[in-house]
Amino acid sequence: MSTKLPVVRLTPEARRSQLVGVGASLFASKPYDEVAMEEVASRAGISRALLYRHFSSKRDLFAAVHQHATDQLLTEVEDLGDGTPAEQIAVALDAHFDYFEANRNLVLAANRVLAGDPVVRAVITGGFAALQRRLLDVAGVDGPLAAAAVLAWLEFVRVMCVEWLGRQGFDRMELRDLCVRALMGALDLGE
Repeated sequence: MSTKLPVVRLTPEARRSQLVGVGASLFASKPYDEVAMEEVASRAGISRALLYRHFSSKRDLFAAVHQHATDQLLTEVEDLGDGTPAEQIAVALDAHFDYFEANRNLVLAANRVLAGDPVVRAVITGGFAALQRRLLDVAGVDGPLAAAAVLAWLEFVRVMCVEWLGRQGFDRMELRDLCVRALMGALDLGE
């Protein structure tokens, strides 16, 4: 009697979604260098050849996982409530920090190991552009100086989060409060 599970036929879209889910789980639980494509295929119950039909490399799988996570986070922060700009920004930061804590290895890989990769960088840049538009709307400001200030602030938050996740030298509340104050100050909004 064979104990091998039969390969379940899925549509290409469903298979890709399954593989992104398996990849997300592995990249969240292990450092990037410790994730093997063989393990992804095994956990998905498929051959490596089938995995490579969907993703030509581990980097391509990672980029798809990172894009999916970015899309989910952007959806999650679409409605920030009706509070003050500082309160709405704190809500958005909390959502991101929750994800970052739960997916520490993935976030560190995207911002350290693969930070120079053009595909991964494009995911980050696309996420920043969407967040920039939302933050400008929340703050009720516009113009090139405000847009540049928000973009610089997003990069500041990214660097601070990588430091926080990598070193744990300060706590989450200190990080959130600093980030909110930095944006309020940059946009001269007060609190």
